[in-house]
Amino acid sequence: MARLRKKTCIALFLFTLFVFGTMMGLRPLKPSDGFSDLAPGLGHMPMIGGRMDRRSVSQDAVSSPGQVRAKVVLSNSGPDGTIFYDVHIFYSVWYGNPSMDGKYMHWDHVLVPHWDPKIAASYPKGRHMPPEDIGSSFYPELGPYSSRDPDVLESHMEQIGAAAAGVLVLSWYPPGLADDNGEPTEDLVPAVLDAAHRHNLKVAFHLQPYRGRSDHSVHDNIKYIIDRYGDHGAFYKFTSSTGNILPLFYIYDSYLTPPENWSDLLHPTGSHSLRGTPYDSVFIALIVEERHKHDILAGGFDGMYTYFASNGFSFGSSHQNWKAVKAFCDGNNLLFIPSAGPGYIDTAVRPWNNHNTRNRVNGRYYETALQAALNVRPEIVTITSFNEWHDGTQIEMAVPKKTVTRLYLDYQPHQPEHYLELTRRWAEQFNKEKETWLM
Repeated sequence: MARLRKKTCIALFLFTLFVFGTMMGLRPLKPSDGFSDLAPGLGHMPMIGGRMDRRSVSQDAVSSPGQVRAKVVLSNSGPDGTIFYDVHIFYSVWYGNPSMDGKYMHWDHVLVPHWDPKIAASYPKGRHMPPEDIGSSFYPELGPYSSRDPDVLESHMEQIGAAAAGVLVLSWYPPGLADDNGEPTEDLVPAVLDAAHRHNLKVAFHLQPYRGRSDHSVHDNIKYIIDRYGDHGAFYKFTSSTGNILPLFYIYDSYLTPPENWSDLLHPTGSHSLRGTPYDSVFIALIVEERHKHDILAGGFDGMYTYFASNGFSFGSSHQNWKAVKAFCDGNNLLFIPSAGPGYIDTAVRPWNNHNTRNRVNGRYYETALQAALNVRPEIVTITSFNEWHDGTQIEMAVPKKTVTRLYLDYQPHQPEHYLELTRRWAEQFNKEKETWLM
């Protein structure tokens, strides 16, 4: 009998330990848990002044005297025929495979070493070997596709439309430039615009960091994009509260350039200012650390976005900080654009970064993020992401997959379109709530 009681106690202890471990694995990390380890040494930027009112709504918004409405509804192939231009989704075209590109690109992503050699020595090195082994913890329903495949592009537009996101935010590099794991993709922009136009979607540009990026080069980038694509039917523009129709650009890693340099480009009195010219636009900067909000204001930006889908990873991506950031933006005529994501897991490319993983919990993590975004009453919500497979933030359809060496995560017990459906549901809720805010 004593032996039986001992076995029972051991079993209860092990069960309790399992439950505790599971709960800890699903917890959201504190804001101090992640970012300083992942990206040390962000820029040092002083503050200068000056602001204009550029809070905006989409170009096709309907307004009545004394009231501006940000909801936009267009005919689309989605389940109930609507999409919303105040829901933006980040989109990448850097994927390649042998049939379209002669080789795999990005699916064969390198295993990024930790910056501390002692830590790096404890983790595997090398790169992935598609098609069975790809640089993601999930496996796409379309397989390791090429972004140049017209059928893939068509499927992506259909999926984005089904999710009711009206604007895809295209990661963009200047002609001839690319990220470290891909090749130039600027020549794909016309195909993306044409495909988006067929589905009543719009395209905004997400300017990526590249060697030598500065306020001067961004001036040239903006001029190039507007001159080349500004008249396309899918090119996204805002209608500002003063009635100006302006393009909108997201500037990733904007903190890498000092605010006084940005001010030369974005302040009305800057030495090469875009303000009041045919290239004037709505410029949205990335907020990572708390001090960046002052730098963004000083630099002459029109707003800020948070991008990262890992709650607690950075100040900007921590849901608990969004109310205060929104209040700062409201007080300074800035847009605050929170970014919600379905989860985060990048250990397929950064095997040492498990502490920033956020479990999807069958969609509950995503809904919590979307609710946090709606709670601050933003004009726009961004979704991170449609197809950032390396970070595990994609809402693109994924399927179960098991190989000799890999067991991929999936969306079960739900179907591959689960996160598209959740996005549509919350996009509709967002716009219903906007009606009450405007009243």
